[in-house]
Amino acid sequence: MEPVDDVRRCAAADGHDVSWVAVAPAASIAPGDYATVELACGFVAVFNVAGEFFAIDDVCTHDGGGLAGGALEDHQVICPRHGARFCLRTGQALTPPAYEPVRRYPTRIVDGVVEVQDEP
Repeated sequence: MEPVDDVRRCAAADGHDVSWVAVAPAASIAPGDYATVELACGFVAVFNVAGEFFAIDDVCTHDGGGLAGGALEDHQVICPRHGARFCLRTGQALTPPAYEPVRRYPTRIVDGVVEVQDEP
């Protein structure tokens, strides 16, 4: 993971200088489906698990392939390339060949639209 600037992290924790990016209407991302959005840091995959939305970097830490489109099992996404599993709640890599976590992002729904916080 990339180092995080402490000033920006503190500002985000205080609710200042935090920006949210619209992803899609919540109704358009069915349970078990996903959407992607481009943030300043790159692409983020947003998954709907039983009506709850989770956002993580759309990059497998094993080889850099995309995670969007991977199968979902409970609160895990399975990398479509080599089968590494990542926890959508924590970002942790759960199985080889990935050992490093993916970055996760806060989500919210505003006026029926899923939004992702641009600073994790």
